[in-house]
Amino acid sequence: MREAVTVQVGGFANYVGSHFWNFQDELLGLADDPDADPVFKNAALDMDVLYRSGETHQYMMLDFTRVYPHTVLVWCRLVLECMLRVHGGIICRVPWFFEFIRSGNVTRSVSKPHGRNLFLQSLVEEGQNRSSQKSVEDKDLIDCLENGVNFWTDYSKVQYHPQSLYELHGSWTDFDKFDNYGSAQEVVSDWSQIEEMNERLRFFVEECDHIQGIQFIVDDSGGFSSVAAQFLENIADDYTNTPVLLYCVRDPMTLGSSRMNQRESIMRALHDAISFSKLSSFCNLMVPIGPPSLSRSYMSLYLYIQDEKPFHASAVCAAAIHSITVPFRLQRTGPSSDLAHSSGNLDIGELVHILSDQGRQNMVTALDVAMPAPSLTDRDAMGNIEMKLHSLTPEISDEDEDPYSVESLVVHGALDRGGQRTSISQVKDSVCSVYEARETKPKFSHLSASLCPLPVPLPFPSIFRGNIGRHGEILSDHAEESQAKGSLDIESIPMAARLRSSSAVLPFIERRSGSLQKHGVARGAIGSMVLRDWGFGREEVEDMGEHLAKLLRPFHPEMDLTSDSD
Repeated sequence: MREAVTVQVGGFANYVGSHFWNFQDELLGLADDPDADPVFKNAALDMDVLYRSGETHQYMMLDFTRVYPHTVLVWCRLVLECMLRVHGGIICRVPWFFEFIRSGNVTRSVSKPHGRNLFLQSLVEEGQNRSSQKSVEDKDLIDCLENGVNFWTDYSKVQYHPQSLYELHGSWTDFDKFDNYGSAQEVVSDWSQIEEMNERLRFFVEECDHIQGIQFIVDDSGGFSSVAAQFLENIADDYTNTPVLLYCVRDPMTLGSSRMNQRESIMRALHDAISFSKLSSFCNLMVPIGPPSLSRSYMSLYLYIQDEKPFHASAVCAAAIHSITVPFRLQRTGPSSDLAHSSGNLDIGELVHILSDQGRQNMVTALDVAMPAPSLTDRDAMGNIEMKLHSLTPEISDEDEDPYSVESLVVHGALDRGGQRTSISQVKDSVCSVYEARETKPKFSHLSASLCPLPVPLPFPSIFRGNIGRHGEILSDHAEESQAKGSLDIESIPMAARLRSSSAVLPFIERRSGSLQKHGVARGAIGSMVLRDWGFGREEVEDMGEHLAKLLRPFHPEMDLTSDSD
């Protein structure tokens, strides 16, 4: 067994993680449901990669065995007023409180717990009355979620192990000010907290027979970036030979503001530069995720997304992460094995090797997604598959004609023109023909394919337009203004997702490197005082600048020549 452990740090990261684990929970349920589509029973997905079976418990006079995800969730006590399901069927509900120092004394402020929403109440009812009929209609649950998600816990249906949940504590009381790299210095300087997080991770790593890698999802828009960097540094020290795949996610509503004054703009630019430098120093492959708008993107032809709702935006990010990680769970096949259900399995280390050790040896990759994927056998509708792939990585180049690019493409649950699922060989033939027609071909491209589509669980938001069919087929390329569809109307979605290491990410790296040089390193830079307040001396800032320059060198070989001559 080659298991993967997942770490989630920060608010939006846990929004994404809640959707991600809801997908996995749905897959587990569909595999055991005799009435479910057979494709979910024969999906060739090894769910033990992400899950571990728990011991048998007696609950409500019934014996059953639980499975729980190998994951560590780091959050703040601001959201402890919410509810989570933990291993053994227990519902955890804790009021949140702040501790802070005032005139040398510790003061505790306790808030009234956030009440359960209708969806969470239904989970409690389901756990207590397993044989009775539901008292709440699914439509009411969906309406409740569309209009009342305040925290990522409001729609989580997964049962976590108690070791999964870690709450940061500290003297900071204004969460709005926890918005930059320096604001978390108090947290990261508290070694006991970092060590407690390490212990949570160690618990899951030691349960693995043979860990293939660590998936790390971090909300890098504020102070949690600093917490994640410290956590990642310890992981790099403790698990030297374990590859780390890092997803840096951001809520579209946190990406820039035209109302920032000069100091705020400089602080934001420095935060982005420092965060990127630190996080990229302690991982093997980095995937920035956070488009400035999903509602105004190409995906709006098929999806109705409200950018102001993290519940919506995080669902798309989670679907993309689920898709790109499908190869980690595909059963391994030999040359003579039956390829009827899947092809192209990879583990995390192999993906890292493909994307960062070949071509330019660039470790910053772009993530593209087609949700839903187009019909792969309908050339008129498909055109070029790349036209249907929308980038979720911000600040990248629109034109990518890079002969040194390296790609990993995943297609799962693909449909033909009639809405029937295509075979693995059809997927291969269709994708290969598209790539053969490209004027500029990538240096290397890896394809993974699976018959299993993305399931749409009940707590998924209603973001599909009327031109999407029940199994995710595209009925029309024209966006219909009818009421948005959700899990009552859509059962599953065919998906395509791609990670690419190419010159497309160059503007993303250049902007951060330039910001640090301009505002932090240059003589008399306005941001030097900001960096001092964040605890960085000039030598450390210069080291970070050199690290960012190193990330640029694969795209500018002449930089090495200049460095050698100096």
